Amino acid sequence: MASVHKIIVIVGFISLFHSAFSAAQHRSYLRITSQEFTSLPLDIIIQAVVSLFAVMWGVLNVSGKLREIPAAAELNTVKWETQRNLPSFYIFNHRGRALAYNFVPTPSKGELENLE
Repeated sequence: MASVHKIIVIVGFISLFHSAFSAAQHRSYLRITSQEFTSLPLDIIIQAVVSLFAVMWGVLNVSGKLREIPAAAELNTVKWETQRNLPSFYIFNHRGRALAYNFVPTPSKGELENLE
């Protein structure tokens, strides 16, 4: 049964390529005959849409059965204490440090250069 779906995918891709080639030929025909392009002929549009749906349907059937992805799968291995532990958001240089009673400001870069 899977080989039938693979054949549908192959035929769908060939048909989709053929519709694209037909659209390019139609545009070049209009240029040669100096006609204005308004839209593609209906048969090319229908062929492209049917081919697209055939390819999508075939690919879905070839790929196998789709499985549900549980939203909390990766959270099952994480402990409760470390779930909200985000080290990338830690801030050590902030103005709250200046409110501490034992705050000693660090020397600036210019002050460090003058010491040497």
